[in-house]
Amino acid sequence: MGNLQIQWYPGHMTKTRRYIEKNIGLVDLVIEVADARVVNSSRNPDFDRLLANKKRLTVLTKRDLADDRINKAWEAYFKAIGQPVLFLNTTTGQGVSDLLPTVRNLLSEELERAKAKGMTKTIRLMMCGVPNSGKSTLINALCKRRAADAQDRPGVTRGGQWYTLQKDVELLDTPGILWNKFEDMQVGIHLALTGAVSDEVVDREGLALELIEILQEKYPRQLEERYRLPDITGWAPLEIYEEICRKRGFLLKGNDFDYTRCAAVLLDEFRGGKIGRISLEVPDAGV
Repeated sequence: MGNLQIQWYPGHMTKTRRYIEKNIGLVDLVIEVADARVVNSSRNPDFDRLLANKKRLTVLTKRDLADDRINKAWEAYFKAIGQPVLFLNTTTGQGVSDLLPTVRNLLSEELERAKAKGMTKTIRLMMCGVPNSGKSTLINALCKRRAADAQDRPGVTRGGQWYTLQKDVELLDTPGILWNKFEDMQVGIHLALTGAVSDEVVDREGLALELIEILQEKYPRQLEERYRLPDITGWAPLEIYEEICRKRGFLLKGNDFDYTRCAAVLLDEFRGGKIGRISLEVPDAGV
């Protein structure tokens, strides 16, 4: 892996970074939304500086698409480092009802101080995350209505917006933001695979080949079952790619392989969970 070069940093992401810097002083707590399948890659390293000195709740979405065994390992990891975390399935709403009670618990001291003074404190939250991490779907679930434009592609949210979640809870949403250079190209590949990087700037055929290589190493049985493949032990990723083309009938005139069509299906079926519950990253060893 690592031959695929991926960089994507549209101009509006610079504006988003400045927007976060300008408004971080208005909020009590930041909800950082990340993808449970690629926890490390979908946590913007710039947030440690941008959100410094603010309480933070990490919300891992798409738990239903991630390997449950690895979800448990991530839960233990965050507990070990003392970072509050919630796993959510925003599509079904599983876990969403735990979010605001968790926020109130994390802000219990501030709420108690306000109560002691005879005041009712308005909790102000900021939501941050990489593109296509599920922020808009989460907001819709919290608001119990279609409040935000939720689409399965990056870069939909363009400007910050305040939402009233409860009479004393307000939420500032921010557009998805990446960082301007992926030092580890595997991070870029993982973000592209989960749709955080626009498909328009990615070699989808090369990305599909990367996906096959990852699945062959980590989830070979799921790959074999989904595409009705024989035992793929020892196969080259390109051989698997071409066998999937054959099985699905993705052939051009002259029986040439339709790599483009096959790539689109592979990526869409991975992102939709049709290949199985798959996690691409595990917690750092020894934590």
